[in-house]
Amino acid sequence: MVRVEFHCHTIYSKDSLTQPQNLINTCRRKGIHKVVITDHNTIQGAEIAQQIAPDLVIIGEEIMTTEGELLAFFLSEEIPAGLSPQETLDRLRAQEAFVSVSHPFDHLRAGHWHPEHLRSIVPDLDAIEVFNARCIRSSFNEQAQEFAQEHKLPGTVGSDAHAAFELGQASMLLPDFQNAADLRAVIHQGQPELKISGPWVRLVSRYAVLYKKLFNPTY
Repeated sequence: MVRVEFHCHTIYSKDSLTQPQNLINTCRRKGIHKVVITDHNTIQGAEIAQQIAPDLVIIGEEIMTTEGELLAFFLSEEIPAGLSPQETLDRLRAQEAFVSVSHPFDHLRAGHWHPEHLRSIVPDLDAIEVFNARCIRSSFNEQAQEFAQEHKLPGTVGSDAHAAFELGQASMLLPDFQNAADLRAVIHQGQPELKISGPWVRLVSRYAVLYKKLFNPTY
């Protein structure tokens, strides 16, 4: 069995200051065997991290479509933001990526989904993120769990870590896997290990955004 972190960010996301090397070091210290780096609308941080630790890092992306955000794992090419859900999904399928949906019903965050729009893409999804450690209200995760059960989709969980100390808040134990096809085969066997993050972690993201505006506009 391997412990997997499916949702986290590096400094290549606009609202994180976590360097790839720090993320890798923290995962190893916390006993995380595989980590999907899902920066906002870029795979640059994930590619750098995978070069450092190819045994640990899976290239992912959190992609903003015109209707909501998607999570994609095992990417070979970056998907731009702002495409329709179907165009985004078509590009992901061309890469044979594994596709989930991040915090679909957290209406306090950009990227949440209207249920009708989400239902329209169910045939193209591999999973739904049924627990996000950064959801302030438990009802947001509960609604995602109910949606996944209704549509017979497996669940992924994620810490949505924007700082290294958040890594592993929500992880999953799974039989080992090497690619998207393997993950589809074992995701139903996932054993989640869950801990909600306090609402104050949002301040970490706010600070990162402000810091970059003041001191590091290239990210």
